[in-house]
Amino acid sequence: MDLTNFLEIMDSGKEVVAGSEEHQFMHGLSQEALRVTMELNNQYHTGDEIRLLMEKLTGRTIDESFALFPPFYTDCGKNIKIGKNVFINAACMFQDQGGIEIGDGTLIGHNVVIATLNHNMRPKYRGNIIPKPVKIGKNVWIGANVTICQGVEIGENAIVAAGAVVTKSVDKNTVVGGIPAKFIKRIEE
Repeated sequence: MDLTNFLEIMDSGKEVVAGSEEHQFMHGLSQEALRVTMELNNQYHTGDEIRLLMEKLTGRTIDESFALFPPFYTDCGKNIKIGKNVFINAACMFQDQGGIEIGDGTLIGHNVVIATLNHNMRPKYRGNIIPKPVKIGKNVWIGANVTICQGVEIGENAIVAAGAVVTKSVDKNTVVGGIPAKFIKRIEE
C-alpha cells in the first residue's frame, strides 16, 4: 500500500474494514500527522514556516497567500487541498481521510471541525469507516465553532453562521445557521 493507492480507496467512498491494510496505512499516516502538527503547534513559526509545515503535512504545494493561526489538528493531512487566499483560524480540526477541498478566498473561523469519516452503524462492524469528502467553494466564510459533516458541499460565497452543524449541502450565495444548519437568507451579489 502506498499513498496513491490509499487516497484512491478513500476517494472511492467504499467502506474501509477495521484492521485492513488500508486501515493500518491510515494509522501510519496519523503518526506522521501527529509529528508535524506537534511541531506546528508547540513553538512560534513565521507565516512562511507555517506554510512549509502545511506543505509537509499535506504533501501538496500551498500558495504563498495561505495563512493559518495555530494550533491546527488533523489525523491524516494527506487528503487536504487548499486554494489561494485561504485563512484558517486557531484550533481547527480536520479529519481529512475522506477528502477536504477548500476553495480560493475561504475564511475558516476558530474551532471549526470538518469530519469526512463515519462509522458503520451496526455494532458488529462499528470499527469500519465510511469516507465521504467535504468540498468548500470559493469565498466561503465559516464562522467559529462550526462542525461540517461528511459528504457536505458548501457553495461559493456562502456563509455558515457560528456554532452551526452542517449535515447537508449548502447552496451558493446563502447564509445557513443552527443545529442542524438551515437556510437563513440569500446573499446579494
